[in-house]
Amino acid sequence: MAAGIRFGPIGENWVHLCIDMQQLFAPGGPWQVAWFEPVLPLLVALVERAPERTVFTRFAPVMDAESVAGAWQRYYRAWPQITRQKLPDRFLELAPSLGRFVPPARVVDKQVYSPWTEGRLDRLLVDGKVDALVVTGGETEMCVLATVLGAVDRGFRVVLVRDGICSSRDSTHDAVMRLYEERFGQQIEVADLAGIMDAL
Repeated sequence: MAAGIRFGPIGENWVHLCIDMQQLFAPGGPWQVAWFEPVLPLLVALVERAPERTVFTRFAPVMDAESVAGAWQRYYRAWPQITRQKLPDRFLELAPSLGRFVPPARVVDKQVYSPWTEGRLDRLLVDGKVDALVVTGGETEMCVLATVLGAVDRGFRVVLVRDGICSSRDSTHDAVMRLYEERFGQQIEVADLAGIMDAL
């Protein structure tokens, strides 16, 4: 399947959905992602294009492992330093170069990989009559993946910014990028930021 913008101009009803670009994953954070800083200038450029069309998600961990059940309890027992009980609040904040756009950009917090489970993002997009999502952020094969699959299920046009998505593992990033391009050809477009800017 060919990459790039394949279905024409993105139109007027788009939102930039920027996933979890917060200090938790920045250099010096407890879960630092090596690609975080290299993609940041591209994300800033896209937000600058239309900050009022930007929605940032933030991963907001639970207070402690006992606050959740099932596999999430096991997850937080494996990563107790990430619980709100132990994690300094500063790590939940967006990277400063992005946070300065709030407002008019908006923020949706989530306690799981997907931003769709609590309904706030759905309401925000429905109220705005949004039909296309331009997706950036991290990580490619975790929170971005959960976000993208939820968007596909809801029928949004999904445009992934190839050079605006980051991960801490090259091998799984590459595998999931192939998945996006090779198995979701009618629902996901993957393009570099320059091509996306031209289509907006």
